[in-house]
Order: sequence, then C-alpha cells, then structure tokens
Amino acid sequence: MLGVTVIFGLNYSITKSLMSDCFSPLQLVFVRLLGGVLLFWIFQRLFVPEKVERRDLIKLALCGLFGLSLNVTLFYIGLDLTTPVDASIIHVSSPILVLLLSALLIGEAITFRKMAGIATGMFGALILILWGRKFQFGGQTALGNALVLGNMLFYALYLVLIKPLVGKYHTTTILKWVSFFGFLFIIPVSVKPIMSVSFEHISWFGWAGLFFVIVINTFLAYLLINYSLKHLTPTSVSYYTYLQPFLAAITSVSAGIERVTFPKIIAAILIFTGVYLVTGRKKGTPPLEEIPERK
Repeated sequence: MLGVTVIFGLNYSITKSLMSDCFSPLQLVFVRLLGGVLLFWIFQRLFVPEKVERRDLIKLALCGLFGLSLNVTLFYIGLDLTTPVDASIIHVSSPILVLLLSALLIGEAITFRKMAGIATGMFGALILILWGRKFQFGGQTALGNALVLGNMLFYALYLVLIKPLVGKYHTTTILKWVSFFGFLFIIPVSVKPIMSVSFEHISWFGWAGLFFVIVINTFLAYLLINYSLKHLTPTSVSYYTYLQPFLAAITSVSAGIERVTFPKIIAAILIFTGVYLVTGRKKGTPPLEEIPERK
C-alpha cells in the first residue's frame, strides 16, 4: 500500500497535465480502461488460467462499475474542473467512508482504536494540505469538488465489495473481470470523444504520461490494492490515502520547493501514529488471515 500511495500521489499532477495538453477527461478514461483491460486479460490468461463462478460475475460487474467506471470517470472530470489541492483534501474522507460502508456491508467492527487512528491521521493530513493554502469552493470548482467526492464514495464501495472476492480468486482473475466490466460501462459515453483524438500529435511527454496512467496507475496499482486486501481490512487499505500529502511534502522539501517546518513535523507524527492505530493489532489478536470469514 505504500507503493500504491506513491503512485496515486504522482497521479494527480500527471493526469492533470495529460488533460491540459492531450486528452479530454472522457478520452483519457477510454484509453486508460482499454489499456487496463488488455493488460489484465493477457496477464491472467498467461499466468493464472482460472475460471470464476457465474454467480460471482454480478459482483464483479458491480466492482467494475464502482471501482473503475464511475470512480475513474468522476475523478477525471472532477480534477479537470478543480485543483489537485482541493481533490487531495476531499480524498481525506476515504477512510471514513470505507469504515462506515465496511460496517454496514461486511460487518467490519468500528473500534475506538480505528476511529482514533482515522481522526489522528485525518488531522495530520489536513495540516499538511491546508497550512498556508486556501480551499476553493465556488463556480466550476464546486462541481469539480462534488464529483471528486462522488469518486471517493465509489472507490470506498469498491474496496468493501471486492474484499470477499479476494480470498476466493487470484488477484489477476478478479481484475481481469473488473476491468472488463468497467470498460464496457464507459463505452457509451466515451467512444465518440475518443474518435477525435489525434494520436500522431501526442508528444513524448504525453506518451510517457499514458504509460504511467495505464501500466503503473491502473495495472500495477490495482494489483497491489487487491493483493493488500488479502492481508488488510478495507479500512486499513483506505487509510493510506493520508500518506499521499505527506509524500508530496517530502518530494517538495527534497526538491527545494518547500522547507521543513514545525507544522510538517507535527503532521508527520500524527499521520504515522494514525497508521499504527489503524493497521496495528492488540497483543494476542490473531492476524487477519487467521480470523474466520463471516458466512
């Protein structure tokens, strides 16, 4: 999940640049999901020739709808209208949404330890994001922020709904079908926009950005997310959202763009304390994989 956090942290600026220079949001959604479905299908057929039960296809279709179609489409359109800073602020809501949905849908316990960890991490992340900055919520930005909030809601639903399946099938088998259904759902709204793309005019930076979005941000990141769900709860996986602004701050300090300040130190302490509270377990508690699943 640390690897996923780094990927998602880089994705804000790379995606924003691609939509400014090369693609509209729907065009980028089409290219990303088409590339993802091809990679997942080829990889699964070569290395994990596993079949799924017919009754699970409906669950996989829902995961494709929430986890790729609606999640990615709303994020791209929302990010195109708002700013990366505003989007990162809204993404802080992810662990809270996942914890509530996990409790409602799969019976994950809402413990005081998890609530304390989420609150601590959220406070640290907000210090990093908001210190010295202004959160905008007017005009087109308001619509963009609302769409990014919807993006987080559907991502939270994906993490919760996919959890029971990751213990039943191989990660690549699940993602083969999730990406397939996700791509099918976005075809009606994106096939016309993609026809107007002039691929011959895309710069080398555009192709490098596409490689990152398809291979790294889709193929690799979703493999890592689903693998992590085998060993962590959905709430623990979503918590790593809080590390994105922390890693962005480290990058800025390393590049000389920003400097280490007392608020940044406090924020880092709060975030890592929250990580310990959410992902750690009390002495004597069995690991996640040893706890029997609810039937």
